[in-house]
Amino acid sequence: MGWAIHLIFACFFGALQKAMVSAHNEAVPVNVGVILDVSSSAGKKSWTSISMAVDDFYATHSNCTTRVVLHLRNSKKDVVGAAAAAVDLLKNFQVQAIIGPETSTEASFVINLGSHSQVPVLSFSATSPSLSPTRAPFFVRTTLNDSAQVGAIAAIVRYFGWREVVPVYEDSEYGAGVIPFLVDALQAVDSGVPYRSVIPSAAAEEEMDKELYKLMTMQTRVFIVHMLPVLGARFFQRAKNLGMMSGGYVWITTDGITDVLEELDHISRITEAMQGVIAVRPLVERSEDVVNFTARFRSRFRQENPTIKAADPSVFQLWAYDTTWATTMAVENLGPTRSSFQRPQSGDHSTDLDVIGSSESGPALLNAILNTRFKGLAGDFRLLGGQLQSSAYEIVNVIGNSARVIEFWTPKLGISKQLDTAVGTGLKSIIWPGISAAVPKGWEIPTGGKKLRIGVPVKKGFNQFVNVGWEPSTNRTVVTGYCIDIFKAVMEALPYAVTYEFFPFRPSANSYDHLIYQVYLKNFDAVVGDTTITAERTLYVDFTMPYTESGVSMIVPVKEDPRKMWVFLKPLTPNLWLVSFAFFVFMGFTVLVIEHSNVEFGRQPSERLGKVFYFVFSVLVFSQTESLKSNFSRIAMVVWMFVVLILTSSYTASLTSRLTVQQLQPTAADLKQLLSTGAYIGYQDGSFAAEILTRMGFKSSKLRHFSTSDQYAEALLQGGAKGGVDAIFDEIPYLKLFLSEHCDGFTMLSWTYKTDGFGFVFQKGSPLVPDVSRAVLNVTEGDKMVAIQNKWFRDTICPSQSNAVTSASLNLYQFSGLFLITGVVSTLAALVFLAIHSRRSTIRGPSIRNILHGPQNPNHAHP
Repeated sequence: MGWAIHLIFACFFGALQKAMVSAHNEAVPVNVGVILDVSSSAGKKSWTSISMAVDDFYATHSNCTTRVVLHLRNSKKDVVGAAAAAVDLLKNFQVQAIIGPETSTEASFVINLGSHSQVPVLSFSATSPSLSPTRAPFFVRTTLNDSAQVGAIAAIVRYFGWREVVPVYEDSEYGAGVIPFLVDALQAVDSGVPYRSVIPSAAAEEEMDKELYKLMTMQTRVFIVHMLPVLGARFFQRAKNLGMMSGGYVWITTDGITDVLEELDHISRITEAMQGVIAVRPLVERSEDVVNFTARFRSRFRQENPTIKAADPSVFQLWAYDTTWATTMAVENLGPTRSSFQRPQSGDHSTDLDVIGSSESGPALLNAILNTRFKGLAGDFRLLGGQLQSSAYEIVNVIGNSARVIEFWTPKLGISKQLDTAVGTGLKSIIWPGISAAVPKGWEIPTGGKKLRIGVPVKKGFNQFVNVGWEPSTNRTVVTGYCIDIFKAVMEALPYAVTYEFFPFRPSANSYDHLIYQVYLKNFDAVVGDTTITAERTLYVDFTMPYTESGVSMIVPVKEDPRKMWVFLKPLTPNLWLVSFAFFVFMGFTVLVIEHSNVEFGRQPSERLGKVFYFVFSVLVFSQTESLKSNFSRIAMVVWMFVVLILTSSYTASLTSRLTVQQLQPTAADLKQLLSTGAYIGYQDGSFAAEILTRMGFKSSKLRHFSTSDQYAEALLQGGAKGGVDAIFDEIPYLKLFLSEHCDGFTMLSWTYKTDGFGFVFQKGSPLVPDVSRAVLNVTEGDKMVAIQNKWFRDTICPSQSNAVTSASLNLYQFSGLFLITGVVSTLAALVFLAIHSRRSTIRGPSIRNILHGPQNPNHAHP
């Protein structure tokens, strides 16, 4: 009996042990929801990728304590459908995580449900920046944020120098979310956004055509398209039908379209409509794992969907695979946990949200997912701030039935040929819309579009620059002049046609600032005339490169030099006169020392001094009667005669010039002199010169304005004391024109106040400015500029101007080298002479008495 009881207990405990072992080895199921649009090809492909990830994970991890069980729900491509699917998964299956939904619009509400129930929501395709993990902590973005690609797009725009870009995006959460980031990126590279084109998600063909016609009438030709694939395919088809996929247009697409070109129906027809499009897309290396996965994916997708043509997985299917792998790995790392939902204690539980409650393991699972790291199919799976981090983008060109990679872009290196170095930056040859290799300018006047309204100043004088007249035979206004001809030549030099029309405008109070301000008010598109570039004006408008000489100077009367009696002193400066006289004395003393024993210079001190200095001065005319006995004095005098020869020759030439040519002197040297004397200054009507003079300290009562060059001449001849002016302050082109018409009696000072010259005025940010500036350089550097100048201006070199400025006096610095040589040679000659004679015992060197009284012994011989 005892053995029976023992057997019973043995069997019981054995069965219990087996049950415990079996229970221990059985994995704990963990419910994970999946929300996809299973009616679409993209949804079916994503489900295949997600299923494969679960199978592959458990095939390589055999001893898992947990088992992810997928529950697929159809979003029906609708926000309400996605929300209903999420409620069903949370309420009836108490899922611990949700993968999906696919679109940003659908994900927006599901994310809120996940945050309410503390269930992580992982989206591999909701790319809109408006969905932020910082605002929804249980949202995990396992795809790239759309804002990550705006740097690559801005780099392309900057590379080609396009000044204006128009974003074209769909009216949805996905479309609008990236626009603020895109605009900021474009502004950072000095490219403006004059217009934003919004296309409804369900737009009919008529709506698309209406918006495309509006884009056709705009001047900008660079468009950035940000749409979901289906809408993008329809949009490009309509653009092609309207002729907007032709030469001159630039189309750049975001990765939303580029990544899934192969998923669209009628792929050959769609790529045909997108020929020449530039696009960016995330870089995915074609590794061995990706190749192997692609082959298995095609096989499995064909089995699950035999009626659908098999296609390769896009980057979104790779992200779906990595997302599922990361979720499964996080579940296993977390281990078996309580999977129940805790319902709130309060409330009447009248809604599904109250019934759902919150997941007890949700926060721990979220933390495990955020800390998951591995090498996935799409690259390194690494989450930072709840988002997948971007690495690099490809820049591709749609040619034929494929997208050809032309370069790479990374946040660190920018555009480059290689991912690890910036060497060889730049883009390869691109085929643009219209099958053209020429880079589009990005801006042009549209056919049938409005002409540029060009404001032209109406002025009284200096009509050679701008002249507005009336032609009776045609009964229309005619605009001519130097500035007008240059503008026409510049427009002809542009690589595209620009139509324009001149509109005469008389500035209020004769101020050009009033005319330029009309461009700021957009009453004119541009201003063509003698408008000067100033810093203050650039605050309101943009100027092209200057096309005239820059600077402001003065015209003053000239008068004859009254100091004719002392003109013989003018060839040399006072310093040169003094130094020359000092060297005459020095050379006389040198000769006196060396020739102290020469009897030809006399015996008495007064006689010796007189003859020695007469001898030195007589070198000027080479009339010396005394002879030198010492070789040392001969050496010193040879050098001195060379200096005297050069000095007298230069003096003679300068004096001859001053005596034979009429000497005219300007009445003032600069503005400071005029300011100190209280002189009257004239300036041209409408000129900014009055502001400059006021800033320099001139009182308004001392300023007088004129309109024509004849008025300039009359005012200068009258003088400030008689109602005229003492000087004319104006820009150099006007002053040169004045001198060409009024040569005698006036001169332009060399003093110049710096300005930037004349330039054409355009509205702030106008894309025409860079092209027009380049065209200005081409015109001003060519023969056409010379022809225009010869047409409107006579020779501005006044014949009498060569007499208006006196020749400069010879100064000491010009002869300092000669004086230095003379001084050194003469001093050395005297010192050597003294050194030789100091060795003699009878003569201890010449004393002062010997030098002044000469030799005492008549028979004393000179050495």
